[in-house]
Amino acid sequence: MSDMGRLAQLAVNPAAGASREEIFLAVVSLYRIQGTGLNGRERDLMRDILRRLTKDVEMAIRIALAQRLADDASAPHDLIMMLVDDTIEVSRPLILKSPLLREEDVLDLIARAGVAHHEAIAGRPNIGERVSEALAASNNESVLTALVRNATAKISGATYATLIEKSRRIASLQDPLIRRPDLPVALADKMCEFVSEALKSYIQTRYKVAPVVLNNALAAAERAVKSEPAVLGDSPENSAQKLIDKLAASGQLKASFLMRVLSQGQVDLFDLAFARLLGVEFDRFRAAFYDSGARTVAMACRAVGIDRSVFPTVYNLSRQAHGRLAALTKADIAEADTIFAGFTRQSALQGLNARTRH
Repeated sequence: MSDMGRLAQLAVNPAAGASREEIFLAVVSLYRIQGTGLNGRERDLMRDILRRLTKDVEMAIRIALAQRLADDASAPHDLIMMLVDDTIEVSRPLILKSPLLREEDVLDLIARAGVAHHEAIAGRPNIGERVSEALAASNNESVLTALVRNATAKISGATYATLIEKSRRIASLQDPLIRRPDLPVALADKMCEFVSEALKSYIQTRYKVAPVVLNNALAAAERAVKSEPAVLGDSPENSAQKLIDKLAASGQLKASFLMRVLSQGQVDLFDLAFARLLGVEFDRFRAAFYDSGARTVAMACRAVGIDRSVFPTVYNLSRQAHGRLAALTKADIAEADTIFAGFTRQSALQGLNARTRH
């Protein structure tokens, strides 16, 4: 049976093997690596598996995957769109950063999504005039404010006219609107009919136009400078080894933890945890796992209870994380099949320990 066949079978009957989380990550990895070479039926099968599993995979995993794919220009487009349609916590990094989101994709998302997704789209760099026009149709203050504060958004004159009319009742739009460098002069002049005296003064000075209505005395108070809160550095983390020890002591160090940290690109944590689960000294584990070929990786996966269907994911992602060639040959796959079929977890562990002692 092919890897995809195994994964499809496990997606329907997870009790037969890996957890839903492991299957989800395995399908994603296979999709990313082999996506361009898949035929239509295979792509449909992968999408169906992912749709079935998404609701059962905890959000932290889906968020980590979205963050990992946000800058990936080679990721499958339909995988990106599936994640974009997820909750805003999952979709936000892709909406803000993915180069694979086309203008039509964004317009379709505006048509079917809610306020939280609209607000994220409004902050996406370099959105075009059609997207800005669609967002300007919203009556939500946070969406409109995010749009006018997006300095890279392209906004047409007609859309500016819409936004200025809405700023009559939504005062928070007024300041960011008049500070946009591309705001047409005629529209800036029009805003003098209803903005505060301080903003009138700013418009008059910047655009050198006469306000429609001027009081004899303009407010002299300086506007407070608004700045983004300083980004605090990440708090220092506990050492990876202490984390592994804590998880092991509480019985939470399992194969699913390995898949989680590997999918998040935390390869050092993955190596430490894998070595601990196998009871192998760290340096010896790395030497054997990365230098001895696919057989050792398959043996290690079998020993800790990672399912055969997930083996290619472990092999590919672990090597990619270390900048190594990640392609499995037909011989590698055949050998992995032999190991998973012929070894118990205990015998695989014994065989692996014998290899790492040399």
